[in-house]
Amino acid sequence: MHYFGFKNGQLYCENVKVATIAKTTGTPVYIYSKRTIVEHFRKIDEAFAGVDHLVCYALKANPALAIIKTLQKEGCGADIVSGGELYKALRAGIAPEKIVYAGVGKTRAEIETAIKSRIFMFNIESIPEAERISAVAKKLGKTVEVALRINPDVDPDTHHYITTGKKENKFGLNISKAKEYFLAAARLPNIKVCGIHTHIGSQITKVEPYVLTLKKIIALKAILEKSGLRITRLNIGGGLGIIYDNETPSTPANFASKVLPLLKPLGVKVILEPGRFIVGNAGIMAAEVQYIKKGEVKNYVILDAGMNDLIRPSLYDAYHDIVAVKKTSGKLKADIVGPICESGDFFGKNRVIDKVKEGDFVAVMSAGAYGFSMASNYNCRRKPAEVLVDGSKFKIVRKRETYQDLLNGESF
Repeated sequence: MHYFGFKNGQLYCENVKVATIAKTTGTPVYIYSKRTIVEHFRKIDEAFAGVDHLVCYALKANPALAIIKTLQKEGCGADIVSGGELYKALRAGIAPEKIVYAGVGKTRAEIETAIKSRIFMFNIESIPEAERISAVAKKLGKTVEVALRINPDVDPDTHHYITTGKKENKFGLNISKAKEYFLAAARLPNIKVCGIHTHIGSQITKVEPYVLTLKKIIALKAILEKSGLRITRLNIGGGLGIIYDNETPSTPANFASKVLPLLKPLGVKVILEPGRFIVGNAGIMAAEVQYIKKGEVKNYVILDAGMNDLIRPSLYDAYHDIVAVKKTSGKLKADIVGPICESGDFFGKNRVIDKVKEGDFVAVMSAGAYGFSMASNYNCRRKPAEVLVDGSKFKIVRKRETYQDLLNGESF
């Protein structure tokens, strides 16, 4: 469920016309629905009410301070993968004891800052990383709690760019040697191995890969505890899919109904790391039509937004629904493209949309996750503005960059 829809031929975000926002802020602009964000978080949180759990929002999906703050007020934690994400999570008020630090390439400086901040735990991806965390913790005179990330070699049936739990992926430790890795980490000073972490990918629409993964992890837990390790935390990751086109993803309630019977007997704290599920359908990108170009074999609707603003279609041919913000009587078949000097600069090919003309607005739907967070200044383009809608009000939560911003940090 999300709160974007048409009323009297106009696209609304909650109770605000998208066209009103676009005219006020200029385009391109990302527009987020606060109600959608809150309701999606609550659905996951409530689905796991039957076990001791912590929902940690994956900041990589969308690190807008306004979104993090909205979730912090709901009691949400944070899943982070960099020092910058730690900084933003803390600035938004996320309690350190609700922050989980993942990622394969943590630097010494990032580890030190996280330990000093007293975060909840680290997800360790390799033995060299465990050794580094141990050394930094020892230098600081601290003992830190960690989980080891296990690669279960499970195919999540999603795009190969966003699978993370197959044996050829760079993430985690091979499950076939997991006992060896856990015992090696447990022997290191100043770290306490207390958890198992797994995350098999993103935009996963079936529950079965999670169930298969969880069964493997439960078997591993039993082996580790026979070896003297006490596992009190189980981080089952995130990756729940959303509807972009005609997908039929699992609901949090259905997901929980399949995994809770496996989790409840374990008596562990369960950590979840949703990102896309919370914000994906909570955001759109609005853009203005610059030209309608009639080519030799097809038509082109050229927008003022480009692949630098939303790279998902170019990066892995991701599908986003594209609609005219104001319904019209005619139809137009065209490629929806941007102004970037790349043939990969497109949002959709051979799309049929309501007939638009220069100056009209269009919306690229389901753009709340991995939209602005992956935006760049390619072609010296300014990053777009971001807006949060709350009922009948909206607020600019990130100003559009200025040309002066493009020079920040540079010198002749």
